[in-house]
Amino acid sequence: MPETPHVVSDVMTLTVVAVGRDAPFKEIVRTMEQWKVSALPVLEGEGRVIGVVSEADLLPKEELRDTAMSPYEERQRLSDLAKAGAVTAEQLMSTPAVTVHPDVTLAQAARIMAVRHLKRLPVIDDEGMLQGVISRADLLKVFLRSDEEIEEEVRRTVIAYLFPAFSHAIHVNVDEGVVTLRGQIRDTSLVSVAARLIRAVEGVVDVQAHLTGEPGEPGDTGAPAGLE
Repeated sequence: MPETPHVVSDVMTLTVVAVGRDAPFKEIVRTMEQWKVSALPVLEGEGRVIGVVSEADLLPKEELRDTAMSPYEERQRLSDLAKAGAVTAEQLMSTPAVTVHPDVTLAQAARIMAVRHLKRLPVIDDEGMLQGVISRADLLKVFLRSDEEIEEEVRRTVIAYLFPAFSHAIHVNVDEGVVTLRGQIRDTSLVSVAARLIRAVEGVVDVQAHLTGEPGEPGDTGAPAGLE
């Protein structure tokens, strides 16, 4: 079977830039610019995450600087108006922070980012202490695995598992993360299962399965069971 999926701790960035709750507005802007990040965890005490301040939290100060609003518009944008008048991280931050734990799978972390429209997530332990940060770029690191490494895992954890008697007859090729299977197998109903398991291997971009049944098997016409 495929190996345990990669988790956040496998790819997260350990060196984290953060600010305290009393950090002033301009210090936050300077820190983001210096470290080229779009959001910063806000910490208290020995490193407990209490919120996150992002570029979106800072923009209302500029956006609403000279904007005239009707009473209705003001009521609709009370949160932005509050942030426009904020001067510290505590006043600016979004809280509670959206965070993940180190043992969360990369797929789960990616879903959280997509649903919440976030670029970075603080990684915390069970006490809420900051352990690292995972970004969209970190999630893509699994696609840096070499084709040779992916091929070895596919052979060992999928082909040898599903087709132990035919593994020698199945050709596996990986090119830029795309896995192609060719050969003959006894049970073509397992083609879709193989493709699903291979897609679960970290770093796989796509699967092309061109597998045919053994000639002469009962009920087998020898027609290809390709999965494009």
